[in-house]
Amino acid sequence: QVQLVESGGGLVEAGTSLTLSCAASGRTLSTTKMGWFRRAPGKDREFVATINWSGSTTYYADSVKGRFTISRDNAKHTAYLQMNSLQPEDTAVYYCVASPNMLQLLTEAGYDSWGQGTQVTVSS
Repeated sequence: QVQLVESGGGLVEAGTSLTLSCAASGRTLSTTKMGWFRRAPGKDREFVATINWSGSTTYYADSVKGRFTISRDNAKHTAYLQMNSLQPEDTAVYYCVASPNMLQLLTEAGYDSWGQGTQVTVSS
């Protein structure tokens, strides 16, 4: 497996931006796809975004499409989630995920490496 460490979370006001980072270590070749999930208070964890190794393929949840951008820098073994126009409903713990294959892109079962999560709180 690969170890994932998220950073960049915090408390921000609605309408502002935040960028999350996810540093991978260990078996970094097991990051064929990397992505982000989130869990809002009282809700189930949900898919946010995913990206393939080359960055040529990305998918987003409808709720973040047009506001969030996922990217990666393979030389730094790091993935990013640029979040713009943040809203209070984006408040959640954000988890970085990775997998050595391109199967099941949108479901938790498709990822075998998970970070500990980073809290993002958006105030209104």
